[in-house]
Amino acid sequence: MFPIESFQNTLLKFVAILQRQKISFHLTGGITGVAYGEPRLTQDIDIVLENKATFDKLNPLIDELGKSDFIFSADSIKQAVQNEKMFQLFDSVEALKLVVYPREMIEGELTRSNQVEIFEAITLPIASRIDAAISKLLWISKGSHKSRRDFRQIELRSNKSEMERIRKMAEELKVPALLNEVLSESDEIIE
Repeated sequence: MFPIESFQNTLLKFVAILQRQKISFHLTGGITGVAYGEPRLTQDIDIVLENKATFDKLNPLIDELGKSDFIFSADSIKQAVQNEKMFQLFDSVEALKLVVYPREMIEGELTRSNQVEIFEAITLPIASRIDAAISKLLWISKGSHKSRRDFRQIELRSNKSEMERIRKMAEELKVPALLNEVLSESDEIIE
């Protein structure tokens, strides 16, 4: 497992670049499971970027990344941003990977971000509890096993209004049966 300082150093290097380029972002993935569910180990950092700003600032972004500790393929980033697909950055100093999504998975999610103290005295935007739960549900539909437990842990800590909204969004995304399946599963190991 990586020390928390490694995550902090890697994340803050990239956040500084995004802020200089004025690209909206929020954290997603495993960190939302930790923030809204229960602590667990994560091997990377997932970040959603606003697509239009990323597209408009693509060359300056790549130039700045080139002067940083990140290892990447400029062509892969250009193609990913153009096709709204994920790309990866590898921090050569901390040996950590950033998984970057240059598009919203859930429409409007960047406008609903919550500011959360991620590290001591460091507050950053993360996906809202509802968007995090829906994102987990969508990842489950693609085969993510870790997201199943994350989703149940987020659900346990959600209030009635949040769960009603999660159920409504699951219906809109045509995954209500999956939601019910995941909620019926146990986190206990049965022998």
